Amino acid sequence: MNRVATLDDPRLQTAQCKSLQPVTEVHRNPWFSVYDRGGRFTVEYHQRQVSVLPVVDRKNVVMVRPKRPVLDDCPLEFPAGGVEADETAAAAAARELFEETGIGPVDIARFACLPPIGTAPNRTPILGSIFRVDLTGAEFEARGETDDEVEAVELYGVDELRRLVNGGGVYVTLPLSMLLHFFLSLSE
Repeated sequence: MNRVATLDDPRLQTAQCKSLQPVTEVHRNPWFSVYDRGGRFTVEYHQRQVSVLPVVDRKNVVMVRPKRPVLDDCPLEFPAGGVEADETAAAAAARELFEETGIGPVDIARFACLPPIGTAPNRTPILGSIFRVDLTGAEFEARGETDDEVEAVELYGVDELRRLVNGGGVYVTLPLSMLLHFFLSLSE
């Protein structure tokens, strides 16, 4: 079955693999749990996840270099994080954009919901919410400080993005998928 998700799609909020029984939590930390669901191990975040595709002047994208000690690198990614208990997904996207890029605050009405992306469908049974926000060059230039999780905030045009993707400069799955959305939007 192939479904297109909306913001109220249950696949964005809870695991939909009810037939995988029994369910045993085998690990828990402050960010996620690992479950044994009938012999299939899943990684499930405690908060809904959102990612932001910030597009500047309809031709450039803002990317961040978060510190990733597990990779010993600061790979190119997009602002992302968890939805707090008192937030909507769009509000979380606006907060994450502000925290990780210093851009904003941006009105949540400007955040357009894109189709969700499953980053590891064999391990993560909950889809992430993806938002696009169109920004001006002036908004990018007026950005403030970022949180301490981000090494750098960078602006890339289409040609440079193609070189980065083809050369392995963008290698994380979620940003690659989001860049596909961006590239396809250029032909519309």
